[in-house]
Amino acid sequence: MENKKLLWWGRYGNYGPDYPRNRTVLNCLAELGWQYTAFQPHISALAYPEALLHRFSNIEAVWVPCFRQRDIAAAAHWARKNHCPLIIDPLISAYDKRVNERNKFPAQSLRARRLLKWESKLFNLADWVIADTSCHKEYFINQLGCEPNKVEVIPVSAEESLFFPEKKQAEQKPDVLFFGTFIGLQGAIHIADAIQHYQGPGIKLTFLGDGPDLNACKQSVARQNNPLVEVNFESWIAFKDLPARIRKAQLCLGVFGTGEKTRRVIPNKVYQALACGIPVLTMPSAAFPNELLNDEALSSANGIYWAKAGDAQDIAKKIAQVVSIAPTAHHPHAGYQRYFSNQLIKNKLSSILGRA
Repeated sequence: MENKKLLWWGRYGNYGPDYPRNRTVLNCLAELGWQYTAFQPHISALAYPEALLHRFSNIEAVWVPCFRQRDIAAAAHWARKNHCPLIIDPLISAYDKRVNERNKFPAQSLRARRLLKWESKLFNLADWVIADTSCHKEYFINQLGCEPNKVEVIPVSAEESLFFPEKKQAEQKPDVLFFGTFIGLQGAIHIADAIQHYQGPGIKLTFLGDGPDLNACKQSVARQNNPLVEVNFESWIAFKDLPARIRKAQLCLGVFGTGEKTRRVIPNKVYQALACGIPVLTMPSAAFPNELLNDEALSSANGIYWAKAGDAQDIAKKIAQVVSIAPTAHHPHAGYQRYFSNQLIKNKLSSILGRA
């Protein structure tokens, strides 16, 4: 089968084709018979004339990857002139991040209103807008004015060549793992505060990573003394080593932040842990499939457990419950395949590109 050509349009920074979300999408596209040509404009505002100089040919779709809102306008101009669809995969809203997550300026301020208008206009230039969760889809529609029939949900998923299950020997003391960038929406401080409330089998609780809330977590741990919980802090490891570290754990912890943005996301760690066959404890949110939220037995059977956001006592209680469950009682990898797999991504991409 002859490959179709896609123009991958956007400056890279730290989020080029090797960024996990992008790499997964590109791998899925390749399996569907699409090859990509990368275009990194030197200046986003001048990208259209620069693209003309490249004389790209036989392009059948243009894709603007995550976090590249600044590249959308020029990409849309080129796509229209060349009669091919524009697909954008923003992953997050710049307005949501600056106004709601980082509180850079109030929602009613002139700067916020200008940012919202700018981003809304850009999103509406696309033929297809990709959202990673149903909550982000609703946000793009309700806040940014996107047409509902142009927004499709494609989960972030995991790189399945790296994140997969392996048989292992059970640890005498269960290893409970939190890894992340310790930003507020992850709620790592609530995990640290949960130590004082923990009553269950003896566990090792590991915090892996670095970020703004790390020192607060260390201070919280230093104030507590629970002989049932052995606490370790580990530095970031290479991404290629992360799957093996996840597979050492008996339970991975997701996010427990109380912010509005937290309720719209499914973090990478959830996909990655489930893909490795490790159960996850995280906060419930409408970003997850409704059937998992509404049926606790179904959710736990698929290796996903819930604890209240910002509630250290509930987090401690649920950790004790999950580590007491026999590993054969839940099936995290089956849950991953059912709800978040690369195959689902390929199905969605095939549908979108087939209609484009």
